[in-house]
Amino acid sequence: MVPRGSFPGGSASQAGPVLRPSHRSHKATYYAYRTISAALQPFPRPLASGIATAAGAVMRRGAGPEASVLRANLRRAMGHGATEAEIDKAVVDAYDSYAHYWVEGARLATISPREVLRRFSVAGFEPLRDALEAGNGAILALAHLGSWEFGGYWLTLQGFPMVTVAEPVQPPELYRWFSRQRELMGLTIVPFGQETTGQLVRALRSGRLVGLLCDRDLVGNGVEVDFFGEKTTLPAGPAVLSLRTGAPVFPAAVYQDRHGFHRGVICPPVRYERTGRLRDDVVAFTALVARDIERLIARAPEQWHVFQPNWPAERPPRR
Repeated sequence: MVPRGSFPGGSASQAGPVLRPSHRSHKATYYAYRTISAALQPFPRPLASGIATAAGAVMRRGAGPEASVLRANLRRAMGHGATEAEIDKAVVDAYDSYAHYWVEGARLATISPREVLRRFSVAGFEPLRDALEAGNGAILALAHLGSWEFGGYWLTLQGFPMVTVAEPVQPPELYRWFSRQRELMGLTIVPFGQETTGQLVRALRSGRLVGLLCDRDLVGNGVEVDFFGEKTTLPAGPAVLSLRTGAPVFPAAVYQDRHGFHRGVICPPVRYERTGRLRDDVVAFTALVARDIERLIARAPEQWHVFQPNWPAERPPRR
């Protein structure tokens, strides 16, 4: 069973190798984010893109242990047939994609709705729209791919603002600022904590859209699944919420390109009927979600922003 009051879902943040706060630098991190965001907003998009490319190269050259972790993650996602040269290129492209994600995110709250509509397209939206218009709520199971926030902004403009979860970061001012930036795009941010599950259940039962990043087990209480041919744990949040509320789960991703355009892909809803014990159903349901997430990542593994250990082989031992 999932521990009472806990929520093994995904976080709304894209953690990575830049600007990680320490106890002595929390305030500095906060002001750095604010300063960088303010500095990037006035730039035209082509210039901001050039800055992102340069930043990605700097991050890659200064990468620490996360570079080898990223490489191991990409090797799994690209399959046994990938050559070392192809993996090398994917590592370079991953840092570039990640830098573009952050630069775009720093500017997104100031981009006009008209510009968002112009630069976003989506495949598979109709079944999701139908589910939401039926008033039953729906769950997007997301991967750390491209820029999911851009897709969230677009969904707000379609009349379906998304509820999502954010892990706490330090200092509190930084968390509030991140939340405020996303609220400007119409997203509702639920803080990760003991009340998270209840808040999301209420949102779904009121017909809302809930989006959860679910390709990385942040908390360590996920369920074991086969992911890219190897056992690991992934969050069970989408499965738990769907089994509790009946809301359908739609695996989805948003991909970015070098020209500032984004394409969303929404898979058909995961088909699952309860068969027995809740724990068994959660594991089986999560395995189905993981299969679709694999396919979404495999479409563009170089845009998969996971620099942290995602399989037991790379995870540090627990104390």
